[in-house]
Amino acid sequence: MDKNTGIGLLLMAAVFFGFMWLSPKKEAVPEEEENVAQTVQQPASTDSLTATEQEWLVKNIILNGETVVLPDSTHASRLKDANIDLTVAGNKVNGTVKVNGKILDWEDVCKADLKKMSMAEQRKAIEAVRVASTSMGRYGKFARFLNGSDSIVKIENDVIKLQLSAKSGSITRAELKKYDTEYTPDESQKRKEKVVIFEDSTNSFSFQLPLPQPVSTADLYFTPEVVNDSVVRMLLPMEGDAFWGIEYTLPKGDSYVVGIKIVQKDMTHVIESNNRNLIVNWSQDLIRQEKGKMFEERNSALYYKFAGGSVENLSENKNDKEERQAKVRWIGFKNQFFSSVLVAERPFNTADFESTVLKNKPYFLKSFSTEAVSNDYDWNSPTPVSYSLFIGPNLYPLLSDLDRHTVANEDLKLTKLIPLGWSIFRWINTGIVIPIFNFLGSFISNYGIIILIMTIFIKLVLFPLTYKSFMSQAKMRVLAPDIKAINDKYPGNENAMIRQQKTMALYNKAGANPMSGCLPMLLQMPILFAMFSFFPSAIELRGQSFLWAKDLAAPDAIISWSGNIPLITEYFGNHISLFCLLMTITNIVYTRINMQNSQGQMPGMKWMMYLMPLFFMVFFNNYAAGLSYYYFLSLLITIAQTYAFRFFVKEEDVRKVMAENAKKPKKKSGFMARLEEMQKQQQAMLREQQKRNKR
Repeated sequence: MDKNTGIGLLLMAAVFFGFMWLSPKKEAVPEEEENVAQTVQQPASTDSLTATEQEWLVKNIILNGETVVLPDSTHASRLKDANIDLTVAGNKVNGTVKVNGKILDWEDVCKADLKKMSMAEQRKAIEAVRVASTSMGRYGKFARFLNGSDSIVKIENDVIKLQLSAKSGSITRAELKKYDTEYTPDESQKRKEKVVIFEDSTNSFSFQLPLPQPVSTADLYFTPEVVNDSVVRMLLPMEGDAFWGIEYTLPKGDSYVVGIKIVQKDMTHVIESNNRNLIVNWSQDLIRQEKGKMFEERNSALYYKFAGGSVENLSENKNDKEERQAKVRWIGFKNQFFSSVLVAERPFNTADFESTVLKNKPYFLKSFSTEAVSNDYDWNSPTPVSYSLFIGPNLYPLLSDLDRHTVANEDLKLTKLIPLGWSIFRWINTGIVIPIFNFLGSFISNYGIIILIMTIFIKLVLFPLTYKSFMSQAKMRVLAPDIKAINDKYPGNENAMIRQQKTMALYNKAGANPMSGCLPMLLQMPILFAMFSFFPSAIELRGQSFLWAKDLAAPDAIISWSGNIPLITEYFGNHISLFCLLMTITNIVYTRINMQNSQGQMPGMKWMMYLMPLFFMVFFNNYAAGLSYYYFLSLLITIAQTYAFRFFVKEEDVRKVMAENAKKPKKKSGFMARLEEMQKQQQAMLREQQKRNKR
């Protein structure tokens, strides 16, 4: 470093330290005050519409806004709702926006004039207009109906009471006036409420309009119009006389069918759309109505019918879904005793279904939902689509008569909503049991007496089969000593064929058939199974009391407890039903009588026979009291018949008949001939096996 460089650096250092010493000291400022000062000094940042958003706002108001005439006779387009009132004339937007009750001029909002509003108010105004513009772009002419006030319209007849809401224009509550709910979360509540199929958020029904952008009627506010006591219209009034709406018709009297049709006028002058897909979105949380939850869950499901085809349903026991690409005539949300069924005049082209079990909601059972599509919507037609909505009881005569009360022109097979068993069992129920049940119910009001009379009638019809079965058992009892003698004379496995031949010869000589006692019992089984399906499904028994049973369609619990028995409670429940207990005792007595009639049964088989009534008690304890009552009566009558047969039919008379049969020339029956042929084949096989063993 040379001398001049060193002198320069010293002079620069002297100037720097001198400047620092002469500069005034700055007092310490608290951090909070410093931040506030910086905030005040910063220029205010405001929100505003971008050029693109401003362009779309003008375009949306012109295309979808209401046409108005300004004071200067200028035609303009207007966007108006509760807080926004903007007009467009000559691509210029004028008007006001209300924020927190304060009316702001739109021009001031765009300029961000903070002398006339706060920055927060300016931002809220911009955001409100931005949202309104976006809604107009999506909903088009229907955007004006996104805001409004809700109101309720009521309509009813002798059997059903409905509530319709201006918000969504749909039925939001359905009450059946002639039925009481049997389930109450509070058991101390004595007063029964009417059955409410759905209310408020438990049911949602809406149309997705066939527009370029999807528009759901669930988002819109309708204008109610009460045409008369039976007809209500939910309208969306457009420009001029044009409108779009939903018309509901509930006939007077005892009709459970609500007519639903879309009504419209001059809509092609208001909107432009080539979309023809009208979508129906329907969902419902199934409200619990009955005391016995097990059967109500088991008999609740989403049903649907193919156009001109069969009735199908989703699983009753688990979550399930289906996507159907075939035409569907109707869709039903079914409870044990009540249903909501939507029948389409023209079948849906496709439909998606979903069912979910609601395990943690004690007041509900399942959640159903469907999305059904019709692809032939016509904007020119005044009534493009029509439906019939059945909301009512699963009463067989009512459902079988609904075909002529709906818009569909085909056999709807709505009685399939009632589970009456498979083919032959269903035929017995629909052809015999239900007609007799309804006939007796037309002049007898006590359903316990009706079940008694019907049981006696069925027993009289089956009497010939029962008598034949008893006579066969009597013959087998008479032959028991002879059969024992044959078994003693030809003991061991090596004499099995001879023993069997001698036994069959004895049967043939006496005119007895070991199968004739079983066959009559087998012929009675279809009726027993038919009754097994009928009683839990008969809504006529619902709420009907008899003796100690308060509801013949539910278990008649005489002892109840709160705990659960592992592996048993699911079937047995947490109670004891008296009719089921009586049925079990009667069944044990009947089993003992049969065991006395049987000869030489194995001890293990006897134990199993006595165990079966106890098994049935576990299985039937949770079933309807009417079913246990019927089986109890049936067993009592059977026991009485058995003792009557024993009194009138003596074994001496049976022996005489068998002796007379033995004198007659015998013609082998087909059964005996086949049995002898089988015996010959078995003997031939046995001889062949013995020859091989000797080799």
